[in-house]
Amino acid sequence: MVFRAIVVSAALLVSASAAYARDARSEAKSQVEFGIRMAQNQLWKEAAYRWQKAVDIDPTYAAAWNNLAIAYEQQGDFENAAKAYEKAVELEPDNLMIRQNYDLFKEINDRTKRRNDR
Repeated sequence: MVFRAIVVSAALLVSASAAYARDARSEAKSQVEFGIRMAQNQLWKEAAYRWQKAVDIDPTYAAAWNNLAIAYEQQGDFENAAKAYEKAVELEPDNLMIRQNYDLFKEINDRTKRRNDR
């Protein structure tokens, strides 16, 4: 009887944490969508804020990390952009869009550094 109660409790805990994860991703997606609207209006600081909230809510959301990287890049914060891109690639290494964004960022950033070093 005690064993069965433990198994039922464990099943409820797994079910509750799965529901929480779905709710967290849903809230994170809402933040990402709002951030996209802000970026479309060139409001990069607000977009970055929304995307930061999204990754705070769901740190496994690669698209939110990618968008946050783009916002940092647009604001000239290349160090944080690189970190956010790296996190996005780490989370979804096979995501072609994220990899292309990061590769383009690295190419432009490296070229700019070489020019500034002359």
